[in-house]
Amino acid sequence: MTEKKLLPIGDTIREIRKNNQMTLRVLAEKSGVSKAMLSQIESDKVNPTIATVWKISTGLGVDINELTRVVSVKKRSFTLTQKNDRTTFNCDEEGVHINILTPIDLIEDLEMYLITFQKGSKLSSKPHFPRTEEFLTLLDGEITVTAGNNVTVMHKDDFLTYHSDIEHSIENTGENNAVVHMVVRYKKKMTKH
Repeated sequence: MTEKKLLPIGDTIREIRKNNQMTLRVLAEKSGVSKAMLSQIESDKVNPTIATVWKISTGLGVDINELTRVVSVKKRSFTLTQKNDRTTFNCDEEGVHINILTPIDLIEDLEMYLITFQKGSKLSSKPHFPRTEEFLTLLDGEITVTAGNNVTVMHKDDFLTYHSDIEHSIENTGENNAVVHMVVRYKKKMTKH
């Protein structure tokens, strides 16, 4: 998402002045605004009146609207998804309960899950897109992770990363429920321009 933002007027004045290879002294003479005032405006130390901005635009030989440019900037994100708003589902595999933590706009880019495995349950997955990786943090219990020919046992607080563009599985091989925090990162191919 983007939002509109007014560029600092001092930056715009300085940019236009320098593009026209004009010194502060020359702009002061052409606009009737003192060099000291122009310096303060360009440094954003003062907020000029409309009349002053008009005089500066005349001195620069541009329309006053050129000095009040609006640009689109990417909106800074700060999104809370509360527990009751998260999507949860039980898999076809009995005893596996998945909470989707990821906001909908990140799906197939960076996905995060909180997965609970009952004793003896297993989550098997077909290969994901090429170069996809999974990052697991075991919050509780014991699990066995298989990715292709690689197999490892994880204990509480262990962290594992592996490519998931091959068949892979997570199985609760402990005596109690296991809780896994999973992050899936899709690495998109770089395109040449």
